[in-house]
Amino acid sequence: MAASRQSSRGSKHQQTASSSDSGYGRPPFKNRMALGAFIADPGAYPGQVIFYDDDFVAVRDAFPKATVHALLLPRRPHDALLQRPLEVLAGNEELLGRLRLAAERLRRLVAAELARELGGYSRRDERRQAVLDGEEAVAVAVRGGGRGSEEEEEEEEQQQQQQQQQDSGLPPGRDWAAEVRCGVHAVPSMRHLHVHVVSRDMHSASLRHRKHYNSFNTPFFVALHELPVPPEDPRRNSRNLPGTPYLARDLVCWRCGRNFGNQFRRLKEHLEAEFDEWKRE
Repeated sequence: MAASRQSSRGSKHQQTASSSDSGYGRPPFKNRMALGAFIADPGAYPGQVIFYDDDFVAVRDAFPKATVHALLLPRRPHDALLQRPLEVLAGNEELLGRLRLAAERLRRLVAAELARELGGYSRRDERRQAVLDGEEAVAVAVRGGGRGSEEEEEEEEQQQQQQQQQDSGLPPGRDWAAEVRCGVHAVPSMRHLHVHVVSRDMHSASLRHRKHYNSFNTPFFVALHELPVPPEDPRRNSRNLPGTPYLARDLVCWRCGRNFGNQFRRLKEHLEAEFDEWKRE
């Protein structure tokens, strides 16, 4: 996922946002404010920024909780510093709509990254991968027995190359986008509003304790398609959520539903096996 810069106002020239453009003072951005650095000057972080424009910046999570984990951050000053996402997004349909569009763009990029990393293992990607690798084209040429003229063979090869370059001509393969989740935490650990766009596998060295896991595998994680949540939803009352049992719940495997209680080490061992099976589907 290479970083790209696009102006939402259609500017043709390259622009780099300064701290003053986004309504923030100069760095340092520390602790819970650390994401502000990407908002203020995304061009300064080419290794971590995936794309940005005047409205949003997408970055790689510095501590990914899965194979591919990205964050989407609004850049407008009045959108960025929102500490209660469920309450704010329930009353701001315009922002929620823009978030959904940008998150869908990021979801496709995350899915493409996931396919590049794991597609070679997946049974559902075998035929597609064979075409991309030229293996299926070689098999067709062998069946021809070499009876055609050199011109016919060259023409056939050109046609095969053109077909391989057209996505519509490739076998469908695995729907990696369906393996990517988009959502927010009911009570974020960082102050700037951000959407998690993350593969569902929960396979990462940065997944280190129960709260990490349960923050993505209990109702504490609120998918974008669930928003806005109704006023009676207990997650809307963020003052009560720090004492919520969500993060202290039993550890339950996201894939098979097996309950590991509070035994995080056993869950991690189990997730290794689940990851191996999942990537091979």
